[in-house]
Amino acid sequence: MRVQSITRRQALVSLPLLTAASSLVAQSSKQPIRVRSLSHMTLTVSDRKRSVEFYQGLFGLPVQHRQGVSMGLRIGSGPQYISLAQGGPNAPPGIAHFCMTVDQFSVDRLTRALAGHGVTKGDSGPMKTWVRMRGPTAGSDKNGTPELYLGDPDGIVVQLQDVSYCGGAGALGNVCSPPEAAPTGGLLAIRDLSHFTLGVSDPQRSTAFYQSAFGLPVQAQQGAMPLLAVGGSRQFVAMAPTGRVSPAAPRIAHGCFTMPDFNPDKALKALADFGVKPRGSLSGQPGPLVSYVTMRMEDRGGAKGGTPELYFTDPDGILMQIQDVTYCGGAGYLGEICG
Repeated sequence: MRVQSITRRQALVSLPLLTAASSLVAQSSKQPIRVRSLSHMTLTVSDRKRSVEFYQGLFGLPVQHRQGVSMGLRIGSGPQYISLAQGGPNAPPGIAHFCMTVDQFSVDRLTRALAGHGVTKGDSGPMKTWVRMRGPTAGSDKNGTPELYLGDPDGIVVQLQDVSYCGGAGALGNVCSPPEAAPTGGLLAIRDLSHFTLGVSDPQRSTAFYQSAFGLPVQAQQGAMPLLAVGGSRQFVAMAPTGRVSPAAPRIAHGCFTMPDFNPDKALKALADFGVKPRGSLSGQPGPLVSYVTMRMEDRGGAKGGTPELYFTDPDGILMQIQDVTYCGGAGYLGEICG
């Protein structure tokens, strides 16, 4: 058998081609994961029955799914939802994680893409990714539903699922029974998720990570804090330094709902009628079942006279925000002017 040798000239010609191919492979491994929308948030609560009664009574949210110790309440027409999970005796109440959706969900594809951004397989923790195979006891079927999680640079947990995900059964978690109506119609009609504000140790590092890993462009600026757009429907995530949130530790500081015809005075009255009373002093961490409005001024990207932003806490003191359906975190009285 004759072995053909490669001349030095041929080697020199081939080397740039091999280098270019390697560069293309490296570049493709670092392509961002294109996310479509915000799917849900999961709250760890001390008394699930009480929390379900609170969110259903206030918003009239139907039950979309049940997953063992957690229950998903549909927001608007779905499939977006808020999940209420019973915490253990030592589990502090709070927003455990939030979820973003992607087209053509694939654990293998997403895991490889995350590895290109330094997120490697592990049990949990910062810059790790892991899979939960949800079975029949948690609302899936015998074949299971794969759910992909990752920890960001601070270990804040983010879930990635298919755009059709409703927290139900099937390979994509998109098989849900017809929603079970809430006992009452609720006092405020929320339509969708608006955003999540994360309390992070290094806002520049976290912003760079979310932009690199998920390709999130800046939608608006609130002072030094950029708002990173999720999909094309005004949703976003924002990174606040831990010194601006309480307690001062990396976490999901609050989530935000949207409603039509937002009027802060009417919303505050509805909250008060439901037992969520106006907060007194704005210093320190708010306790359970209080509400308040802050005016975001021009120095933080708000309107000339201020953009009203309404907050309330649930029975566990978990902080939530309500804004108009047009809210994008920008200027204008409703915070509707971005870009």
